[in-house]
Formats: sequence, structure tokens, C-alpha cells
Amino acid sequence: QVQLVESGGGLVQAGGSLRLSCTASRSISSINAMGWYRQAPGKQRELVAAMTSGGSTNYADSVKGRFTVSRDNAKNTVYLQMNSLKPEDTAVYYCNADLTAGWTMYRYWGQGTQVTVSS
Repeated sequence: QVQLVESGGGLVQAGGSLRLSCTASRSISSINAMGWYRQAPGKQRELVAAMTSGGSTNYADSVKGRFTVSRDNAKNTVYLQMNSLKPEDTAVYYCNADLTAGWTMYRYWGQGTQVTVSS
């Protein structure tokens, strides 16, 4: 089991920055991948950015060059630095952790944090 707690969302003007944090209830060093998804009203949840335990990263095309995912294993925390925010980045952002145990993969979600970008 992994509990994930997000923080750092809020209201920001277009062009501004926010940093989201996601703290896990256990060590993240052995978690296969952690990352961020978002869901805007009326849309499906989509991948924003993810990082594997080996340090590989994956970004949605819409955020490449603006967002950066990072992890601090000592703090059991994953971050999403969001720069040059646009109104279309407005969504609820969810932290995600994928953990493999044997042949089974477990997926965990945080409760979500609202990010609103005003024009």
C-alpha cells in the first residue's frame, strides 16, 4: 500500500509558475514509476509527466519544455515544476505511483490538487 498526498496547487496567471509536490507514505526508491496526471472538466485523465526509478522521464507533448518532473528519494517526494503556465493547463492534477510486486502491478493515486490558470 502507498498513500500519496499532493500539495502546491492553486490559482496563477498565465505565464506564471507553480510547483506541485507528492509525498508518499513509504520509500519511493523501489517504486517503479511515479508521475503526474491531470483531468480537466469533461475530459479524460491524461499523463502529464512521469519518472522511473532509474531516472527516465516521459512528458506529454503539450508540456515539453515547460514542465519538469523530479524525485527526491530521501524525502519520498515527487515534484512537478510547471513554468509558462497556460489556461489550458487548468485541471485537477493527480499524483500516481506504479509498484510491481511479483507479476502484479499496483497503481496508486493521490486525492488530486486543483491548478487554475487565468488568462
